Amino acid sequence: MSVPTGSAWHGAMRSALEQAVLARSTGDVPIGAVVISPRGETIGLGHNRREADADPTAHAEVLALRAAAAAGGEWRLSGCTLVVTLEPCTMCAGAAVLARVERVVFGAYDEKAGAVGSLWDVVRDRRLNHRPEVLGGVLGEESTALLDAFFADRRDQPGGSALDF
Repeated sequence: MSVPTGSAWHGAMRSALEQAVLARSTGDVPIGAVVISPRGETIGLGHNRREADADPTAHAEVLALRAAAAAGGEWRLSGCTLVVTLEPCTMCAGAAVLARVERVVFGAYDEKAGAVGSLWDVVRDRRLNHRPEVLGGVLGEESTALLDAFFADRRDQPGGSALDF
């Protein structure tokens, strides 16, 4: 079976972008994620809820992985794909490895905290027992634009700073 190209993931990334918009409505950084089953079905959705839930682990990827595991009744998400609007951080990259997803597809690169190739490369570390495939930059411009608008709005607010995130 051949690995789908970036354009094959546009639909799933659009779903992740819809989730990201939901995060923005609660004051959270607009990051969204979906988990796609081996059959191509969406089995997990998530968007950042750190601010909404006062939970440092409530990242879009973690919430989508939890939802997918609950839907399938199994923590192993073998054959599944995690699709997320921003390159995962170290926690989320580690969660993807531990969940045994087959691949990670992301939109925008994160030069400051990305752990899927930009700053670190957790998912391809040969010392780990599982290494998902990675496809970056899928609808990256749309993902970046959403993040840029969010942080511009934060800076424009009285006393606002983008450094809180």
